[in-house]
Amino acid sequence: MPNATIESPEDALERLATLLRLARAAGADAADALFVASRGLSQAVRLGKPEILEREENREVGLRVLIGRRQAAVASKDLSARALQELAERAVAMARVVPEDPWCGLAEPGQVAKTWPALDLEDLAEPTPEALLERALAADAAAMAVPGISNSDGAQASWGATSIALAASNGFAGHYIRSSHAHSASVIAGSEQGMERDYDFSVAVHAAGLEPAEVVGRRAGERTVRRLGPRKVPTAKMTVVFEPRVASSLIGHLLGAINGAAVARGTSFLKDRLGQPVFRPGIEIREEALRPRGHRSRPFDAEGLATGDRALVADGHLQSWVLDLATARQLGLASTGNASRGTAGPPSPAVSNISLAPGRDSAEALIGGIERGLYVTELMGMGVNGVTGDYSRGAAGFLIERGAIAHPVSEVTIAGNLKEMFRQLTPASDLILRTGMDAPTLAVEGMTVAGQ
Repeated sequence: MPNATIESPEDALERLATLLRLARAAGADAADALFVASRGLSQAVRLGKPEILEREENREVGLRVLIGRRQAAVASKDLSARALQELAERAVAMARVVPEDPWCGLAEPGQVAKTWPALDLEDLAEPTPEALLERALAADAAAMAVPGISNSDGAQASWGATSIALAASNGFAGHYIRSSHAHSASVIAGSEQGMERDYDFSVAVHAAGLEPAEVVGRRAGERTVRRLGPRKVPTAKMTVVFEPRVASSLIGHLLGAINGAAVARGTSFLKDRLGQPVFRPGIEIREEALRPRGHRSRPFDAEGLATGDRALVADGHLQSWVLDLATARQLGLASTGNASRGTAGPPSPAVSNISLAPGRDSAEALIGGIERGLYVTELMGMGVNGVTGDYSRGAAGFLIERGAIAHPVSEVTIAGNLKEMFRQLTPASDLILRTGMDAPTLAVEGMTVAGQ
């Protein structure tokens, strides 16, 4: 299998150094530049037949320039010498006319990372199209072999690698590569009178971390068949249990509320809760930017600051906001090393690997203590108010009766307020680090389930 060298670190950083020199020569007081190169291959199949084989290769450079307290960012896929010259001149011209931003600016030279650990993020042995086809066919066949499956939505296997280089006029220069391997399957059960669809997937930084394609396919089929024959339930208050695949969405709502941009604007329902209890005692939520082979690991952030591992929630108490330099300056705090950016815009706060620590009891034990509840396997819609915390989403799953999973349920709405939901949240012990934002099964008491 060929080794997919996207571009050497030396070549990528030299290109950025040239761009920074051009920006300074054009009149910029300071500048930073980002180079992103990616390569990917994917194979899709359906009903045992190959459908789509896609290959993509992209290279793009982004430049941010600062003149006083004004900044502008531009991007280009044209990497020729003339294009880089024009890019620098255009960025400086834009920065001269935009409004001042009192919070923008690069890190001080003493703030930037000088060294960082190796995180084992590269598995660059590109699989052949034949190897991807074999995996996709295996997932599709295993899903279709589950009794009750009537049709395939398709299966896919893919590989990709992204090279990221960042350099700035404050002296920072860094580079890393991240790879990704994945396969998935989606199938349909039933007939036109009652069809259900579900899917499953596996994704890993290294191919060795993937679950077998046959396991993924079989699980997709089993998940789909068990959804057949759903019923509605009467409207009531009950405990709602979120399976791990949807439980991570609750972490996502927390992250939106503690994002420095929302906090600085005053548009977060948690804006006054730093250092205070937000969850039950014992709840732990951690960020691990330096996790080896982590799905979202990164050795430095998009402003050249060191990343690290830290608690966002400890013993139920909110420990930190998620900050880049600009939002940190607004709040009178230090950056948490959470800057993220694309090539065409300035940095903004974003997290790396996040997980909610497992509890003591198994998911079975957690469900076993519920007299009547709802086990949610799918969420629809985005009815979440980040200012008030009000929560209302469509859901499907299974009724829980006397501590056991009963019949499938669909066309219901679950509602509550995230402030109260967080206080009533109990985790099970089944945490698996699967996507980079992971949670175990979560039970939330006292939610409203609106059905019939």
